[in-house]
Amino acid sequence: MEYLIWGIKIGIFISIINVWFFRFKKTTPFRGGKANSMPQEFEAYGLPESFLYVIGPLKVGSALALFISIWMPEFTVYPAAIMAVLMLGAIFMHLKIKDPLNKAIPAAIFLILSLILIWDASSSFA
Repeated sequence: MEYLIWGIKIGIFISIINVWFFRFKKTTPFRGGKANSMPQEFEAYGLPESFLYVIGPLKVGSALALFISIWMPEFTVYPAAIMAVLMLGAIFMHLKIKDPLNKAIPAAIFLILSLILIWDASSSFA
């Protein structure tokens, strides 16, 4: 189970870093609306540009904290909870603008993975 948890943490970390650093200004099939970049996606959701500079660091910081929590598992719950809330928000945004459900698949997967991390961490310290 430990290796699975490590894999989840590494997977979330790599994916979030990829999206926010390498694919920030690129088209992906999962961008909201007809957006071709992260700023356009936030615009499609009707969010102010300032949200981009709040959500991005929260996601990247949470992903980094999850990666670090491989060596410090007692720190898993908080970044996993933040990630779960952010993913709920992402799913809500896709629904809000009536995106096809497949666009919300990555957010739904990361929500489930974050909940698994929370459950695992909570049961480890109970």
